[in-house]
Amino acid sequence: MASGDSNLTQLSGRLLERGALRHTPAGFPVVEFLLAHVSTQVEADVERKVECEMTCVAVGRPAQVLTAAKTGDEIRVSGFLAARSLKRRSPILHVNTVEFVEGTENGIQTEKQDRR
Repeated sequence: MASGDSNLTQLSGRLLERGALRHTPAGFPVVEFLLAHVSTQVEADVERKVECEMTCVAVGRPAQVLTAAKTGDEIRVSGFLAARSLKRRSPILHVNTVEFVEGTENGIQTEKQDRR
């Protein structure tokens, strides 16, 4: 990988939707979910309110951790952006780590899943 090829995304927000836990043909647990983010950011020295919804997918341990999450829970995730599929080029956030924000139950943070 070239030194300028970074693709790291961190996002916090409220869990809007969580799909059912399913498994890949190789047996890895997978869950898709929708995260709603609201914050204040500075752009051109001016504060602005930012709101967005991001479709995310978690595979392996992060997917298992997300089964404990309920709609409305505040979470922080990190991972990388990729096209949803070869035909659908819109981005989806592939989550490597999940952290429940303080004040929610479980308070779990996952490690990057092992590569097999």
